[in-house]
Amino acid sequence: MKEIPFRKHHPKGLYTLFATEMWERFSYYGMRALLTLYLTAELVNDGFGLDREAALEIYAIFTGLVYLTPILGGWVSDKLLGQRKTVYIGGLVMAVGQFLLASSSFLDHSLSPDSRISLFNFGLGVLIIGNGFFKPNISTVVGEFYNDNDPMKDAGFNIFYLGINLGAILGTFIAGGLGESVNWGYGFLAAGIGMLIGVLWLNWKETTLEHYGLPPNNKNGKVKLDGQDWSTIIIYVVSLIAGTLGLIFLWGFLPDGIKTGITYVGFAAIFISLFYVIFKGTNGAHEWSRMAVIIVLAIFNIVFWAGFEQAGGTFSLFAKENTDRIMFGWEMPATWFQNVNSFAILIFASLFSIMWIWLDKKGWNPRTPIKFALGLFLGAAAFWVMTQASNAAEGGNLVSPWWLVSVYVLLTLGELMLSPIGLSMITKLAPTKLVSVVMGLWMASFAAGNYMAGMLESILHKYDFELYPFITMVMLVSGVALLTISPLLNKAMKGIH
Repeated sequence: MKEIPFRKHHPKGLYTLFATEMWERFSYYGMRALLTLYLTAELVNDGFGLDREAALEIYAIFTGLVYLTPILGGWVSDKLLGQRKTVYIGGLVMAVGQFLLASSSFLDHSLSPDSRISLFNFGLGVLIIGNGFFKPNISTVVGEFYNDNDPMKDAGFNIFYLGINLGAILGTFIAGGLGESVNWGYGFLAAGIGMLIGVLWLNWKETTLEHYGLPPNNKNGKVKLDGQDWSTIIIYVVSLIAGTLGLIFLWGFLPDGIKTGITYVGFAAIFISLFYVIFKGTNGAHEWSRMAVIIVLAIFNIVFWAGFEQAGGTFSLFAKENTDRIMFGWEMPATWFQNVNSFAILIFASLFSIMWIWLDKKGWNPRTPIKFALGLFLGAAAFWVMTQASNAAEGGNLVSPWWLVSVYVLLTLGELMLSPIGLSMITKLAPTKLVSVVMGLWMASFAAGNYMAGMLESILHKYDFELYPFITMVMLVSGVALLTISPLLNKAMKGIH
């Protein structure tokens, strides 16, 4: 394959994927902003109305699995379909999932509580599968635009990250606001429509992607999918939705003990298969050395996201129950606090993008492990602030909204040190033929972090540990540990920056 020269300008395809990802994140974050509140809402007490622990457990399982299924989506892309078709499949499947969630709310007077819960679970299952096909592959196409050592690559991922957070802002405002203030179903419906807009946009602007993201054996020079490709896409979409429905139907008949066993075996099979594919596809000392760096940084990534993803769980409930949200006689929706992160991204992401290029020209650009360590230190600072806010709210006090705003801003700065840099790192360090699979591995670290985020409170409660001080200490210790081993990791990256 001809090596891509260093770029002077970002390709047009980056902005096509920017908008596509923006609408997908509109869909996901609009739904995510509603999920915990919907599950615990008093007015939905005919089958939902869960307590805090049960709602956080569902949040943990859902947000964990949406980052685990990219392993499957990455494999399908690498071996069968290419990134572009897989992204279309994921987008269409996710739109159906959002419409199913909307139906679980709109049909509150037409269905029994058990039927509504089944419909709701079906929607979540479809969303999980769709996200797995979409998420790793669109990031992989962004990485393919650039040479591995091109400083524009990190800058390109920061621009791409702007799209993620612009979508999150719009989704939380529109879908979150509609769901919390008008009707839960309208929130989920808006999220589904947003996902469809993303798919239509990608189809309209597809030629700007040139040859990137096409099926592995594409030899005819086409730059846009044809009718045969779309037939394959529709078959996959229908099969995935039908398969999810069949699995949920069969799952309902199984005893709890068997369900638990299948769950553990399933997770074990996924990880064994993943590591087998990586083992078979990684060759030579250089590739194995770089793969080791990915695995080590994935472990530290879990630590950060176990804290960060309190945003949709305990932070959301803190905003609802412990924060003074009255402004000029109007009560601000609790979901809107999650937009502080996205606004901070819009403010700081472009500054970070410019900063990395400027530092690179000066020869001062930190290596990836150092950036990760700085992200963990910022996360520790955020949770120290959150600890003070939680202490101030004891006894039922309503605290200033500026506590949460400060926490979200600090976490955002930490996120910018890890997330776009991590996506760029995978496309640099992973073996070329395994990029999507390794991106799936990277997403699995998000899965573990998300799952821990939802489960930590109940786990720590059993041992009388406070959640926020515990996360503060773990992030601080992890940052120090990463700084200590960073020289070894830099050497193992074999010249990649």
